[in-house]
Amino acid sequence: MGIVVQKFGGTSVANTEKLFKVCNRIIAEKEKGNKVVVVVSAQGKTTDELIRQEKEIEEKASMREHDVLVSVGEQITIAKLSMCLEKLGHNAISLTGWQVPIFTNNIHGEALIDYIDIERIERELNNGNIVIVAGFQGIDENNDITTLGRGGSDTTGVALAVALKADKCDIYTDVDGVYSSDPNKVEATKRIKSISYDEMLELASAGAKVLHNRCVEMAKKYNVPVSVRSTFKPEDEGTKINNTKIALEGASVTGVTKQNSNSKIAVIGKNNQIGRLYKVFKLLANNNINIDMIAQAAGEDIIKSVSFSIQDKDLNKALEVLEANKEDLQIEQIKYYSNLAKVSIVGLGMMNNPGVAAGMFETLYDENIEIQMVSTSEIKVSVLVEEEKAEQAMRAIHKKFMGE
Repeated sequence: MGIVVQKFGGTSVANTEKLFKVCNRIIAEKEKGNKVVVVVSAQGKTTDELIRQEKEIEEKASMREHDVLVSVGEQITIAKLSMCLEKLGHNAISLTGWQVPIFTNNIHGEALIDYIDIERIERELNNGNIVIVAGFQGIDENNDITTLGRGGSDTTGVALAVALKADKCDIYTDVDGVYSSDPNKVEATKRIKSISYDEMLELASAGAKVLHNRCVEMAKKYNVPVSVRSTFKPEDEGTKINNTKIALEGASVTGVTKQNSNSKIAVIGKNNQIGRLYKVFKLLANNNINIDMIAQAAGEDIIKSVSFSIQDKDLNKALEVLEANKEDLQIEQIKYYSNLAKVSIVGLGMMNNPGVAAGMFETLYDENIEIQMVSTSEIKVSVLVEEEKAEQAMRAIHKKFMGE
């Protein structure tokens, strides 16, 4: 008898009928002789509706109160799912993030998990209960409710699998696995049967919405076997994410993805000042502003000008912080560009196939799409383009590397 963690997303638990279908997946795992811990998201668009109601009151509400409000969605789901299981004759108990408890830092809205106390969960499992845990939430040192950011229920699932030393973590959703691109936007996409942690992490970080990037990072660190499966196709094994390092010759690109809502900021210094880069990025980090792509001027201007990309939601805050410290940083000019998207190609095979980046740039040239910034790693190439042309870019690049 092992421990299995199952996570079900919002579309999988959207209504009562679907809750009972989820019960079938849970019961099937328990009948194999496993102890089962289930993590769930809020039903359907519940979180979006709660945020809409929040904005009716205050556009920029306290993040502490924001977390208190949006954590309610998962609490509703765990209670309903436990009731459904009990109706079907199976003992179940629901636990909120603070009842587990899941301890986090105090960054509301984007909290990081510090530690999970598994004593309560283990006790309930040993008593024969299926344990239903609210995803996306925890509690900080002040006993305040925190949330992990959108998609954070994936991270809750993997974190529990790590803490409980579970045999595996199955992520159930409304799609039957990870695809080479967004099948709703790109024709002839291919389902990936097995993908490495590194590739999945790059895809998730680059905008693929099937998994939260933080959950993949955690799964890789602790070598947790993860599968992405369809709630509604129980016989389908979906996509397995593990330590595989296989990259078939000629298969240079595994996936193509995009991430909307990016902005670019260009900071131009008054002079070539050693230490300006450190000061700029340290300032932004201290204000919890995440930087993605970075481009620096070459030659004698190497420490005079730097450009970087951030999420649109952080643009105003970043500009305010930089403007307020303009004199101290000896900044002459701050330029910014919004409504951009990051388009990326990912694949282990890129390491052994020179010319992949050139092929991507050629495709964008043929499509008359301007490249704003470029970022590369051994298994990823990302470009920043105008958001209105991102889908066109993604389709053309997918066709280039993966055919019709």
